[in-house]
Amino acid sequence: MTPHLSLIDEVATAALGARLAGLLRTGDIVRLSGDLGAGKSTLARALIAALTGVKDAPSPTFTLVETYDAPGFSLWHFDLYRLEKADDAWELGLEEALDDGVLLVEWPERIDGLLSADALTIRLEVAGGVRRADISGGGDWPGRLAAAGIA
Repeated sequence: MTPHLSLIDEVATAALGARLAGLLRTGDIVRLSGDLGAGKSTLARALIAALTGVKDAPSPTFTLVETYDAPGFSLWHFDLYRLEKADDAWELGLEEALDDGVLLVEWPERIDGLLSADALTIRLEVAGGVRRADISGGGDWPGRLAAAGIA
């Protein structure tokens, strides 16, 4: 079952990001999907702030990747909107990130074949002025989400 969460505003979207931050551990991949303006960057910034204390983290729209030191792992924030070919992700440090970090990936569709099926996927959309998050994940994500009261 995929949880569907209504997010009434940016504050609610940021709160979801902060809650998810506490669930992350080395090896996790968080896929953030959705149209432009759906709230991917808002959620990512809140997650980064909750883990690292970095407020107003820059969007890696032009650099494609930003890294952060989080307790116990490195956090790799990828924004792949401008990525031309999936294999170009290896040049951004994807292999290193997969080895010992946590990946936060905006526009993961650009590298679908390179990411684990067990990744946590958050699909954000805005319909009728209301933002919604559809959350799914393989592996132990259903149990982790349920334990955190998200599922």
